[in-house]
Amino acid sequence: MSSNPNDTHELIYDWNLVEAPAAPKKRVMVTDETLRDGLQSPSVIQPEIQDKVYLLYLMSDLGIDAADLGLCGAGEKFKYHVTVLAKEIVKQKMNIQPQSAARSVVADIVPIVDVSEEVGVPLEAAVFLGTSPIRRYAEGWDLDFLVRQTEDAVTFATKHGIPVMFVTEDTIRADPETLRQVYATAIRSGAKRICAADTVGHITPHGVHALVTFLRNVVDEIDPTVGIDWHGHKDRGLDIANSLAAIEAGADRVHACGMGIGERSGNTPMELLLVNLNLLGWGSRDLTKLSEYCEVIADKCGAVIPFNYPIVGADAFRTTTGVHAAAIAKALAKNDEWLAEHVYCGVPSSMVGRAHEIEIGPMSGEHNVRFFLRKHKMEENPACVTKILEVAKRSNHLLGEDDVRRIVTVMNRRLRANQEVTDEELDHELTRRRERIAR
Repeated sequence: MSSNPNDTHELIYDWNLVEAPAAPKKRVMVTDETLRDGLQSPSVIQPEIQDKVYLLYLMSDLGIDAADLGLCGAGEKFKYHVTVLAKEIVKQKMNIQPQSAARSVVADIVPIVDVSEEVGVPLEAAVFLGTSPIRRYAEGWDLDFLVRQTEDAVTFATKHGIPVMFVTEDTIRADPETLRQVYATAIRSGAKRICAADTVGHITPHGVHALVTFLRNVVDEIDPTVGIDWHGHKDRGLDIANSLAAIEAGADRVHACGMGIGERSGNTPMELLLVNLNLLGWGSRDLTKLSEYCEVIADKCGAVIPFNYPIVGADAFRTTTGVHAAAIAKALAKNDEWLAEHVYCGVPSSMVGRAHEIEIGPMSGEHNVRFFLRKHKMEENPACVTKILEVAKRSNHLLGEDDVRRIVTVMNRRLRANQEVTDEELDHELTRRRERIAR
């Protein structure tokens, strides 16, 4: 059987292809909300402008289609940052549509017009307005107010040459008739895109499908050229599933934030979205800089990457379990890299610029030790292999490279002197080394 990546069906029966949804008719676009919605998290650090620029370059490398650069109307600092970032997009000819979010009030849109004129490229205004009954009750708004706000804001923006994506907040808890009237008003006033938002992270995939299908019908009745965006949060952990459901139902652009940062539990994680799009065949982006993208966000925004986080976590592509290591090692012995990175993993490590790692720990086997020794260019002496495995089995943690080298050094010294090495001696050596490191 072939293990060519183009013939995966010969080695993998893929249940995802049974009753699979039709692939999108055109490329699925993604919008990066890290520098706007992501920075609304109460726990993150606001990055400096040079860090935002660096992140913008990584977005470009990852094939991001649009980026919300911030709320121009939130103050002069935010307006300045949006201006710098938009200028960088223009200067470097990045294929990124610059955006800026705004409430559905003229005062918020004026700064977007100013920045657009300064940089020479119109920013897309993400004009938002709450529409659900619970929000309207809290605010004291009626439907007439929503329609007036929508018409005034969108008309003002379009008259000044600003493309508009009209966003209804809490779309997923708004009634159909309200959505129909508000979105119809936005489209007839000049909005080129509409966006459905799961502002509170409430909806489930079948709810997303019903909502986006409804919106697709509304759009097709008025102007089929208008695009549909999906913006989801992860309060119930359904963010990726909901984004995929939105695409299946007709959304052509979906929003996400690096590391899923954002208000409350955060937004759809960009790194997971991009990987899933590629694996589904709905995208073909170069994702080899995903780790760097997430590391920059973690470092500059103060976000933590859990060790077991998919794709970019420390353990995402490493194993200590003997049976897993054996399968990977046997695949490598066949000189088949594709087989090695698929036999015990659903995400190819090379897709995201990483490689599988085999470590030595309490649950390891001989394959772990031999693989580790070869990787670190240490002699595979059978006696050393046995002794390293014995030490690992007695331990409650992984053996690092220094630990293994120390064991090999002691073993080789004693073997040359024809002397036996006791378990107590090796354990004592490793304990002393760790104590020296700790001091």
